Amino acid sequence: MTDAALFGALAAPLAVSLSDGPLFGLPLADLWFALLFFLLGTFLFLDGFDFGAGALFATREDDEQRETILAAIGPFWDGNEVWLVVFGGATFAAFPPVYANLFSRHYLLMFAILAALFLRGLAPEMYEQRHDDGWQRWWGRSFVVGSVAAPFLLGVFVGNWLIGARSTVTLVGAVVGVAVVALTVVTGAAFLRLKTRGALRDDVRWYGERAAAAYLVAVVAALAAAAAAAPRVAAAVTAPVSVALVAVSVAATGGTVAAMRRDADLVAFAASGVVVYALAALVCALLFPVADPATDLTVQEAVVSTIPLNLMSVAAAVLLPLVLTYFGVLYSAFSGPIEAGDAY
Repeated sequence: MTDAALFGALAAPLAVSLSDGPLFGLPLADLWFALLFFLLGTFLFLDGFDFGAGALFATREDDEQRETILAAIGPFWDGNEVWLVVFGGATFAAFPPVYANLFSRHYLLMFAILAALFLRGLAPEMYEQRHDDGWQRWWGRSFVVGSVAAPFLLGVFVGNWLIGARSTVTLVGAVVGVAVVALTVVTGAAFLRLKTRGALRDDVRWYGERAAAAYLVAVVAALAAAAAAAPRVAAAVTAPVSVALVAVSVAATGGTVAAMRRDADLVAFAASGVVVYALAALVCALLFPVADPATDLTVQEAVVSTIPLNLMSVAAAVLLPLVLTYFGVLYSAFSGPIEAGDAY
């Protein structure tokens, strides 16, 4: 038997099993839709504290404190952006009609998000190149603008997706954008309390507490605006799952503030993560079973065929734990507060 014939004989049973239906009878379409929002939530949590640190950078006038903020996020921010790339890739691979329709409707918004991310990444590098006041003032402001604009625009994108908006500028998108910015300040404050000491650590708690209150107000306003704009959302908001996720979000936000006041910084950071994932899960629950409200495509209609879905599921089951392990090692290697003399 030739090598090709042998390979064909071995591969045939696998091909049959992959095309015979979803692996192990699992609802893979639904699981992949949930995975999209897990990936989006992971990006919003991990890169969110970078955004929040960038926003809090604007409150600092002391050069040493500014350098400390940059040093705190330096090892992490570029790696954290991987999760946004994975989110986009997973959307394209698992739900290509959603990717095509959603991203084409809001392609200018996509370019604006990329520009904000580019500015946020470039600014610290340029900030460190020269140490005259004018240069650092310009790039420091650019860093703040990129750090605030990126989560705001991402929130606009998610809000527009939720209500099926065809235009870029919507009230729902703007309010969700404000909520996301406030949430990044909460996670940024919690992160900086883990990574810094002294006056900076004490000061960011004040901003974190007020950002937490602003987040809760903005979320309520966003839900009200979304319910008014889309009857489907109005019906989904009162579903038990949605109510439970809102309750979790409120409790975790209060827990974050309480933990910061008690100097339980690791607990505060973890609680802020719960808030982020609860928000991502809430958007997922409000959308499901519709994948793209603007085109009325459901999750089952938008998902790819059985064989590629099964293959992607096997790949995700292998690769995702490896990526999570890598991030665990990365964060362990750079754990602990910033020491004097550490620089970006």
